[in-house]
Amino acid sequence: MNPVDVAQAALEAPPGISLLTLFLQAHIVVKLVMIGLTLASIWCWAIIVDKVLLYGRTRRQMDQFEHVFWSGQSLEELYKNLSHRPTQSMSALFVAAMREWKRSFESGARSPIGLQMRIEKVLDVTIAREVDRLERRLLFLGTVGSSAPFIGLFGTVWGIMTSFQAIAASKNTSLAVVAPGIAEALFATAMGLLAAIPAVIAYNKFSSEVSKQTLRLEGFADEFAAILSRQLDEKR
Repeated sequence: MNPVDVAQAALEAPPGISLLTLFLQAHIVVKLVMIGLTLASIWCWAIIVDKVLLYGRTRRQMDQFEHVFWSGQSLEELYKNLSHRPTQSMSALFVAAMREWKRSFESGARSPIGLQMRIEKVLDVTIAREVDRLERRLLFLGTVGSSAPFIGLFGTVWGIMTSFQAIAASKNTSLAVVAPGIAEALFATAMGLLAAIPAVIAYNKFSSEVSKQTLRLEGFADEFAAILSRQLDEKR
């Protein structure tokens, strides 16, 4: 839309301008900015819903596993129940460490120091894999939260430039000429903030949740490594 068309549309615009009207009358660059921000916002909300469900499910899995683990059930029996089905979170740590424990004894390994180092390495690798699963797609939230306001500001600057061109083309400085372009520009800024604010809040909240769950995994790994170390001492 060239400046003359903008000026004519502004003069013909009704007093009440809807958001859809602002979008349809906006410059193609501003439209692309708005569409991009809308898509980013939708994807952010999809990630937010997915993470809320994931972290809630993971907390419940941790609570259930800790209840079973500390109930006095034998490690061998618990391993048999979990080894033949997909595991996540603490149960994944338990199965990985027990699998290495059994493999080492079945292969005739007799070095307690080497076995303990292998178990600790397996636990570290499993924790890293679980943390990566929990953090997946959080980077997108952080990126949108930090960049969306600037993208919206770009649309704002472009809209204001279009308004000034409309003023120059129409040689009319009345509010009817200036207001639509300014409204389009501010609409782009508002959409940038609308995408950024939930993304920033969710990113900070989820980062804190990942840190808490990582601490629980590391705490369980240390406790379980100590249990296996005591059992190893008893077998010597």
